[in-house]
Amino acid sequence: MGVVSRFPFPVFPGGRLAPLLTSSPSHFLTAVPLLCSSHMSWLRRVPRIVIMLGVVSLLTDLSSEMIYPLLPIFLTAVLAAGPEALGVIEGTAEATAALLKLVSGAWSDRVRRRKPLVVGGYSLASVARPLIGLAGSWPVVLALRFADRLGKGLRTSPRDALIADATPADQRGAAYGVHRAMDHAGAVLGPLVAAALLKLGGLQIRHIFLLAAVPGAAVVIVLLSAVHEKRPTAPLRTRPAGSVRATARELRPLLAALAVFTLGNSTDAFLLLRLADIGVTAASVAVLWSALHVVKLTVNTLAGRVSDLAGRRPLMLAGWGVYAAVYATFAIAHGRVVFIVAFLIYGAFFGLTEPVEKAWIADLVPAASRGTAFGLYHATIGLVALPASVLFGVLWKLLGAPAAFTTGAGLAVLAALLLLRAPTGNPRSGPERLPA
Repeated sequence: MGVVSRFPFPVFPGGRLAPLLTSSPSHFLTAVPLLCSSHMSWLRRVPRIVIMLGVVSLLTDLSSEMIYPLLPIFLTAVLAAGPEALGVIEGTAEATAALLKLVSGAWSDRVRRRKPLVVGGYSLASVARPLIGLAGSWPVVLALRFADRLGKGLRTSPRDALIADATPADQRGAAYGVHRAMDHAGAVLGPLVAAALLKLGGLQIRHIFLLAAVPGAAVVIVLLSAVHEKRPTAPLRTRPAGSVRATARELRPLLAALAVFTLGNSTDAFLLLRLADIGVTAASVAVLWSALHVVKLTVNTLAGRVSDLAGRRPLMLAGWGVYAAVYATFAIAHGRVVFIVAFLIYGAFFGLTEPVEKAWIADLVPAASRGTAFGLYHATIGLVALPASVLFGVLWKLLGAPAAFTTGAGLAVLAALLLLRAPTGNPRSGPERLPA
């Protein structure tokens, strides 16, 4: 249990670094490479089911990210829809799936089975998503995006709870970090495949969308053959499973901060539209979207584990600070290079927050309520997504893009202040795992 002399606080292998929250930024930045070199062995301890769910997410994002970065261009250039239609499509798709995330999470707690909902959700999305290539108007795109997000609503909360069920309390951040990194690896490949098919294959956008069915089919095969859930042999009842009201009370301060942040966090399609507005070509947008995910997966892998050691709050605050800075840049910057650099830095926001948010949620609740907790988490974000995206689209249309991006940056700062009041769990002595 050696003390590293250059820090004013002890560093314990496998331990926590909670004093980082009150230490100087230079100490925090110096600690990161130390943590990276001292704790890489945790990668070998990630449960197999987490890796297989990561493969599923990789293939899913390979499919979806062949479509997503091209969707704003498809809507505006092919279907002649405006930015307000984009906001309605993306906001409605996410918000209508939000309640299903709550229902599916609570139901998985009650029946104590996660996999059937995970398989059903991924299968529905894999079928609906490629059909966007056949759409002749933006309402058809809306309907298909709705079906895609319904699938996401079915699978997301049970999947996140399944990861928590299989992972020791002091490795949750690492597990979610690895899962998200594999997810983003698929998101790196998807736009590159799309760009290659556009530039080298000479295919049209509609053809790219239809070809996204291939990795979607592989998703279902992996789920059925390689993801195995252990059925608990004994009941676990620290409270009635799926008790939404009791779980919501524990999560309320954290969810309030997340809701305010999400109100300013509209769909990333607006960032892609902004890049298109300054003259970035469709193929280049796809490549930049892929590069963004390289940043995401790189930061994800480290940030989740660092949060196990240093606590969740410092990572979240850093991520929201990056978000506010990038949105402010998109509001006031001039020149294509500045926009592109800011867009790539934006990936650090995801890497710093995605695994940390989920690990924080799991820290705060007992094992019997994890599905419900993740349902509340995803429902909160999803329900706020509709007004967030619609608000952003309306602000863009009426006042211009700078006003919309400035609003997003301001709400991120307000949310960071609220986050300071949210309680934290203890990832080293967190709630028990479900018995297998």
